[in-house]
Amino acid sequence: MAIALLILLIFGIIVYIFLSQPKFGKLPKGDQLERIKNSENYRSGAFQNLSPTPDLTEGASYLGVMKEFLFGNKARMKPNGKIPSLKTDLHGLDRKQDVLVWFGHSSYFLHVEGRRILVDPVFSGSASPVPFGTRAFEGTDVYAPEDIPEIDFLMITHDHWDHLDYATIIALKPKIGKIVCGLGIGAHFLHWGFSPDQILERDWNESLDFDLDFKVHVLPARHFSGRGLSRNKALWVSFLLETAKMKIYLGGDSGYDSHFKRIGEKFGPIDLAILDNGQYDKSWKYVHMLPDEILLAAQDLDAARVLPVHSGKFVLSNHSWDEPLEKIVQNNAEVGLNLITPLIGEKVRLKDTTQEFSAWWREIN
Repeated sequence: MAIALLILLIFGIIVYIFLSQPKFGKLPKGDQLERIKNSENYRSGAFQNLSPTPDLTEGASYLGVMKEFLFGNKARMKPNGKIPSLKTDLHGLDRKQDVLVWFGHSSYFLHVEGRRILVDPVFSGSASPVPFGTRAFEGTDVYAPEDIPEIDFLMITHDHWDHLDYATIIALKPKIGKIVCGLGIGAHFLHWGFSPDQILERDWNESLDFDLDFKVHVLPARHFSGRGLSRNKALWVSFLLETAKMKIYLGGDSGYDSHFKRIGEKFGPIDLAILDNGQYDKSWKYVHMLPDEILLAAQDLDAARVLPVHSGKFVLSNHSWDEPLEKIVQNNAEVGLNLITPLIGEKVRLKDTTQEFSAWWREIN
């Protein structure tokens, strides 16, 4: 018994030391926590989705999910070849150009009406707290922090490892102006040495007016949050960027729900919707959209163009690596939306609705 207790004590100390590393961030406290407690979206000690959102679909089990992930068919979960890409010089972009550059998964760079915006950057090659876990596909890490110019706005949709990467944030720290995020996310940035003046935390359905022709609306998503053992202590969000000439929806991670329709009714039509399309599974359909739902969400949003993200870089689910893109193209044959499928690094001209893109994933086995 004494030996067993000693082993448990040692294990507990190791876990404590591991979770105490700076990359895990910090939970909100003090005035920040008091503000969170006053949010109508925070109940029973955690943030809640608009609709009941079980961790798993009815009939699924954690044991079954783990068994499928560990022992299921993994033949095509990773590409057999190198992911193709382009390398746009972001430092050399004219501020007058309205463009988007995708970095794979859910990281991308925007030039919008003269403003530089970076969303959920992950340049470390890993979407895991351990460097050998969840490695990026070969060819997807063509961009590094030194390739990123000074950023006016860093936008973080939530604090999962595949969206908020400590190594990337620290490397980019001298280049970051303002940070726009949901309630509670700012605690991580304060812990990492950022100034409180840089951090703009907002609740769902709150807005930031930066000048007469640029607003950021912080809006709902259907997901969850957490970097360690505690869940849902910080808010997961989507964003709508609104200028005098353009509206761009940044969907973050989200399962399908009524919020898409509400956002479309309030802000539509939307010029571009960037939506979660990948790392889904029938067992957790409430927190990531299934292939037949993303185009429905785009229609709810009244979106003129759709950019599917959250695929093409990491394995976080059980589907083949190219299934999200292949299925959305197939489904869109009936719907007929203007679908954007750029290469990593390819410039998307935000005001050019005639720009065409290749089915690049079909070139890889």
